[in-house]
Amino acid sequence: MEGRKRKSMILTVCLNPCTDVTIEVDSLNIGKINHVKNKTLSFTGAALNVAIGVARLHGQSYATGFMYNENGSLFEQALDREGVPSVFVWNKGRVRENYKFIDNKSMLTEVNDVGECISEHKQDELVDIVGNLSKTSSVMIISGSLPQGVESGYYARLFSVAAPNTLKIADTEGAKLLSALSTGLDLVKPNKDELQSTLQQEFKSRDDLLKGCYALLDKGAKRVLLSLGKRGAIITDGSKNYYCKSINVAINSTVGAGDGMVAAAAMMLEQGAPLNEILRAGVAAGTATVTTFGQISFTKEKYDEIFSNIKVEEF
Repeated sequence: MEGRKRKSMILTVCLNPCTDVTIEVDSLNIGKINHVKNKTLSFTGAALNVAIGVARLHGQSYATGFMYNENGSLFEQALDREGVPSVFVWNKGRVRENYKFIDNKSMLTEVNDVGECISEHKQDELVDIVGNLSKTSSVMIISGSLPQGVESGYYARLFSVAAPNTLKIADTEGAKLLSALSTGLDLVKPNKDELQSTLQQEFKSRDDLLKGCYALLDKGAKRVLLSLGKRGAIITDGSKNYYCKSINVAINSTVGAGDGMVAAAAMMLEQGAPLNEILRAGVAAGTATVTTFGQISFTKEKYDEIFSNIKVEEF
């Protein structure tokens, strides 16, 4: 019990932070003038969203990763406001900007920048930090894209220095995910498109999707949580399979929904919850996220309300 109490922190590793400029329009007309209805700036990144999601669910999170001198202090301030402590490896330049356009049908169009180049020295520095922080972390999560100069095997390199009893979660795709799986991951959370791109296969039916999840289990995952957008999600560990359908809510933005799902799933996994409850929590947090505009800004009360109304079925 003492070990569990001491190691109650969820560590999130953000390799490619971004300033998200989220712009709401009635409809996005290419080649024409469009008028902005609403605009928000979010100082974020997939793993930083997860850290904030954990904090909003009343858990303890700690954020690390790469950050940039020119505007990185804005990210520290955003995390401070959410009660998330952080330590970063600082680099020259400024954080990249991503533009997200959302129309009145909740259709999302994204234009993402690539970001600054990270030196090998800075990559080594982050490996040392992650290895040390993992010693006091119950869960370690890496999610999102890579900046310039960082190879796809870097996910695996970071996971390989995690403390022996630290649970490992990855939310990524392609070569990054395949390399990370070689380290033995406790949970991976692709969406349908990411599953297809990683395995270079097309999946149409639920049974096909399940076979894709099994392929990730064969490659080193202990559990696969597959998000299906408005259709809900699937989770499997190879012996049991569960499906959870999303409930109908007013959707303001799908931005950050997958990050919310990872945050709640990580907390349940940390607590030793059964597979169906990990799924239920993940779908509840993802659904709560889409009811807000911008990034992770749902309340614990909204999450609890949705959680109580969600049903999970074994198949």
